[in-house]
Amino acid sequence: MDETGSIGARRLACVVRARVSSAPVPTRPEPSVSAPTALPQFADIEAAAARIAAHAQRTPVVRSHSLDALAGAEIHFKCENLQRGGAFKFRGACNAVWSLAQAVAERGVVTHSSGNHGAALALAARTRSIPAHVVVPEGAVEAKLAGIRAYGAIVHRCAPTLAAREETAERVRQETGATLVHPYTDPAVIAGQGTAAMELLRETGPLDALIAPVGGGGLIGGSAIATRALSPHTAVYAAEPAGAADAFESMRRAERVTELVPNTICDGLRGLIGAVNFALLRQYDVTVLPIDDSETKAAMRLLWERLKLIVEPSSAIAFAALLRHRERFAGRRVGIILSGGNVDLDGYFRED
Repeated sequence: MDETGSIGARRLACVVRARVSSAPVPTRPEPSVSAPTALPQFADIEAAAARIAAHAQRTPVVRSHSLDALAGAEIHFKCENLQRGGAFKFRGACNAVWSLAQAVAERGVVTHSSGNHGAALALAARTRSIPAHVVVPEGAVEAKLAGIRAYGAIVHRCAPTLAAREETAERVRQETGATLVHPYTDPAVIAGQGTAAMELLRETGPLDALIAPVGGGGLIGGSAIATRALSPHTAVYAAEPAGAADAFESMRRAERVTELVPNTICDGLRGLIGAVNFALLRQYDVTVLPIDDSETKAAMRLLWERLKLIVEPSSAIAFAALLRHRERFAGRRVGIILSGGNVDLDGYFRED
């Protein structure tokens, strides 16, 4: 264990629940299915922080001298792998659940998810004692599926395509009256995800750069909003699998790519960038960096070895982006959001 041990231990000891705000936080009206999605603002992120304070963890920011030396930069890792449910997704799901009016909330919530968002929504629904329906595609990581069930969600299986996920979720919504909480286009979800970057910047002060993963774009969208408000000169980067680089292509073409067959180990980043999320990437000048899976696996190993933290590929890709582009970040203060740590460990601990 390198010098990270002392730094990380002190930080990890500070994982505490955020203080509960005494100010009332407004609920949102029942959404219209056909209504256009408004872009969230920083005020929405501040409201989300107050709304989720009683439920979400204020995750630690850790440092490693050896990783700083390796990368040639001063790195601040925001450890959302230590969030409730094992990923940043709990922030957005919790904000969405607790922003619903009581009469609407009682009918429950529904979403489609390959894992982390489904588990997060199930857990958030449990904090409010309302039903949660989660549509899960065939082939989802077993550890994530187990988490969804453990938090009490009603699981609905479907074919492993985005169309099948959306069609099944809509059917469940119509049958139950539940409110759809989309994994990354729901404004309340985006605002909730932005609280991670807000906490990071309020702890570290202004940074030169911030890197977060991008799949559907909820985390990077919320992070970009928070960063512009709190540290306007910070450059924001999105790390994306080269085998699922629709956000990169969308930015390059200046129009959203709507068809892509992903091929990546980053199961949490296989979704297409959402329309509202693409708009946020363009509005906040986010630079997308495609990363090969081999680079992500190497970064994941380093994080396990040096930080002594379990992170999943969809999380490690942000650090891989820094290592891949060392010259871009050399000598700079960089924030990295480690988005989750839900790894299927059966392969490591299976008995012979």
